[in-house]
Amino acid sequence: MTFELPIDEFTRRDWRRSSEGTVRFALIGLGWWTREEAMPAIASSTFCENAVVVSGSSEKAASVADDHDGVTHALTYEEFLDGTAQDAYDAVYIVTPNALHLPYVEAAAEFGKPVLCEKPMEASVERAEQVVNCCTDTGTPLMVAYRMQTDPAVRRTREIIEAGDIGDPVQIHGHMSQPLLDVIPNPDQWRLDPDLTGYGATVMDLGIYPLNTARFVLDADPVSVRAHLRSESTGFGDVPDEHASFELVCDDGTVVSATASQNAQRASHFRIVGTEGEILLEPVFYPDQTRFMTVRRGETTAEVQVPPVNQMTEEFDYFADCLLSDASPYADGAHALTDMRAIAAIYEAGETGETVGVEPATDE
Repeated sequence: MTFELPIDEFTRRDWRRSSEGTVRFALIGLGWWTREEAMPAIASSTFCENAVVVSGSSEKAASVADDHDGVTHALTYEEFLDGTAQDAYDAVYIVTPNALHLPYVEAAAEFGKPVLCEKPMEASVERAEQVVNCCTDTGTPLMVAYRMQTDPAVRRTREIIEAGDIGDPVQIHGHMSQPLLDVIPNPDQWRLDPDLTGYGATVMDLGIYPLNTARFVLDADPVSVRAHLRSESTGFGDVPDEHASFELVCDDGTVVSATASQNAQRASHFRIVGTEGEILLEPVFYPDQTRFMTVRRGETTAEVQVPPVNQMTEEFDYFADCLLSDASPYADGAHALTDMRAIAAIYEAGETGETVGVEPATDE
């Protein structure tokens, strides 16, 4: 068998429907990710514009607005919740700490503004259910920001699996790690605060990448999990998972094994092993790294350096395209709620040492 991995396939926007239009975003939460990743991605997009910035500090909001063309309003959180400048934006991007997503989703739903909410959807299953319910009750479009789902290399991986080129998937292994306190040298940061991050620091922030990417490429959901979590270093005393490993059994029989750490070498990979071949993406989850895809079947191997794309631009343009063409985004609230239930089960399994079932999505 001969594999071909055409370079132009890795920039194909197979999801695109709309040919024109603009979605103006209000960005809620102005941490480094918003300033350094999201706003430049929007500025370089096809369908999106930075329009409104929202922060806990009026001075910070004004400073960010001054630094970015097109931003017409700088609001405090209170001003946004009060409904100030609703006519200046069409949709919201919520990138506050996990436990603060819900009030801004509720406000956006009240204002009739579609929501792009960062993952994980909230800090607990119960609060995530409230996010989903308020959007469902008001008919508000909700997409959760799984940028790997719109990453062209991951989408090509899904297509290879669907075509049967590696046979039936048997096992997936994914990994993501970083030295968090080197990246953000502040032990009081929100990712290490259980009141803001939720169940923990690593599975919520990093382990969700292999978890959701596996669900996406398989089109499958987890039914049971087991896990091992540990924290042992200074700075991680309030969270259970400085380091984490977990295994999920999916409803199609595939086993997904994942490892993640907030205190290790920056690294990531994603490998799918099938009955007749395998696919490896390495590195995969960090947007600034040169990435490679390798496909093997028997003695045949094909490898390609994946052309760089701005993962955040792809994500924003996909969401905007859905809004402009009146289509439902794939990573909606019900989809993300399955992740929240799986993550809660991972933390329970890590605490008890038992295999824990994942509640099925039959009520969604």
